[in-house]
Amino acid sequence: MFGALKGLFKEAGVKDVITLFHSPSSPASIRVHTLLKQTAAAAQTTATQDQASSHPQQSKIERTNFELDVQEGAPTSDQLTNIFEYLGQDKIGNVIEGASSPTEALRKLKESGSAFQRPLVVDWANGRAVTGDNESEILKLLNSSPKA
Repeated sequence: MFGALKGLFKEAGVKDVITLFHSPSSPASIRVHTLLKQTAAAAQTTATQDQASSHPQQSKIERTNFELDVQEGAPTSDQLTNIFEYLGQDKIGNVIEGASSPTEALRKLKESGSAFQRPLVVDWANGRAVTGDNESEILKLLNSSPKA
């Protein structure tokens, strides 16, 4: 609900933050990082063209502006709790290897940072996340309208 209210009162020109939890040594993570950088650049170009035109255009990318935040470390406990809420209980093991509950996931993360699975893309403003390098799911996250 907070995310929906936040969207209603968002200041014009303020960018949503999309966080990529990234591992530079992972080919999958590198692919996702490249995809996000290209999408952000294309969205910025589209926004500039729309702003310059005398009449509004519908672009293929609805979210015309987002800030890409790349994190190589693991998420904080609070961030992880939000991510589990966004993904649902059945996806906890996709984020923290071998975990089946939020409590177990937090314990495993404290024991071994390597249990955290990257890449993970999080749209904080709209309460969504995608694990892994599924390009179509990531693009769906980036292009979909905010939660109601």
